[in-house]
Amino acid sequence: MKTALITGAVRGLGRAIATDLAKDHHVAITWRGTNPTPLLRDCPDIAAFQVDLANPEATAALPEQVINRFGSLDLIVNNAGSILTDDAENYDAQTVETNFNVNVNAPMGLVAAALDHLKPGAAIVNISSQNARLPAMVAHSYSASKAAVDTWTKIAAKTLGPKGIRVNAVAPGAINTPEATRPKDITDIFIKDSALGRMATPEDIAAAVRFLASDAAAAITGVILDVNAGYRL
Repeated sequence: MKTALITGAVRGLGRAIATDLAKDHHVAITWRGTNPTPLLRDCPDIAAFQVDLANPEATAALPEQVINRFGSLDLIVNNAGSILTDDAENYDAQTVETNFNVNVNAPMGLVAAALDHLKPGAAIVNISSQNARLPAMVAHSYSASKAAVDTWTKIAAKTLGPKGIRVNAVAPGAINTPEATRPKDITDIFIKDSALGRMATPEDIAAAVRFLASDAAAAITGVILDVNAGYRL
């Protein structure tokens, strides 16, 4: 059985990904402040590690912890994210630093720390955002950090390809989760601008991650896969 590590997987998209992969993978997740008990009640075989991904030393130690628990590491899903808001008129250095540390530095450091453990056939799936290409007015550094994730995904795919390691990203559009549901009028705007007449769901994102991590995607690397129901086509 393969082992998947999903960061920030206690709720939202991460929980959907972890729950889906736990059907046929060993699954390890990280959490920082949100209690993982509800997830572990539903999926008792998941291993939960409390990690502050903004701490480089803690992030670097994580792959070995997973190896010690399950004996292997075959898939990394870089899902944890910081979505602090900012704009050009209200620059805040701490906001920028936090967004980039969690969204860019942590995935880069985690993958670097895991390379000695990843064998040919391993996969990395980064969770990006449509805001990498359609930046949000009140999320300057978040949008910029996700654009950096897209660029790093392609660079990592090119670098790690000779090792037999694939690197891709899933870029969700606007998604309502049980913990964060938009008001109906805002939801309706996204639906109106989507080709499929609906918004993507957390389960749609989980299905995309499963595909990119699977042998069915063995020839796919360096791809940023939009999962947004055809938003703004």
